[in-house]
Amino acid sequence: MSVLLLRLAGPLQAWGSAARFARRSTENAPTKSGVLGLLAAAQGRPRQADLADLAALRFGVRIDQPGSRLRDFHTAHHADSGKAMPLSERFYLADAVFVAGLEGDPELLRELHEALLYPRFLPYLGRRSCPPSQPLAMGPPQDTSLEETLRHAEWQASGWYVQQLQRTAGHGATPGPEVLDMLLDCPPGDTPDFSLRDTPVSYDARHRRYALRGIRSTQATAAHHATPPAHEPTTGLASVPFETPATSPPPRTT
Repeated sequence: MSVLLLRLAGPLQAWGSAARFARRSTENAPTKSGVLGLLAAAQGRPRQADLADLAALRFGVRIDQPGSRLRDFHTAHHADSGKAMPLSERFYLADAVFVAGLEGDPELLRELHEALLYPRFLPYLGRRSCPPSQPLAMGPPQDTSLEETLRHAEWQASGWYVQQLQRTAGHGATPGPEVLDMLLDCPPGDTPDFSLRDTPVSYDARHRRYALRGIRSTQATAAHHATPPAHEPTTGLASVPFETPATSPPPRTT
């Protein structure tokens, strides 16, 4: 088995496991359905595609920077009739950073890593309005276990967040090692700490379906801090070339 790590960082993220009419919530950490959806989009899979190979991957996430919850109050009007649409609430995680890991077939993980470098569709962190601010791929798959890989990965928190923790420790004090929460797929036969319905069965917009997933919580000590790399979300985006029309409009001069 191999493990692929993803860095999930951005101004806003939203990882919902349940939606009730006009209220769109978010979990405190990325969901398996959200991360697998990101990977499926990077590969260019249609919404009706079979997800069995992705769903079989063991999933885990480490909370490097928990961020803060943000509430966005929405008003909207129908584009044609001008009729007021239902009021809605949408919740986000602001300034959060996570390290997500997937364990499974080495060949599939190599394909997913390649898709992250050259995605077919623009990846986003749960919602289209949430682009990543750092590269998603943290390197090619590693031949280790999921838990050990997450434990030893470099701490991805923002520099300002690390400085904030140091100030909180007090002037002249030596801050202790930061303890990071981890959430892992519970192994078969073990008793999970809690469950979440976020294993994707189908992303078909006509009938989205998700299965229940058992989750085990644990903790890790932050390894040395990594310097966040610069990133442009659209770099490497794979595009289909367009044919030049027989009659092209003249170039714009203003």
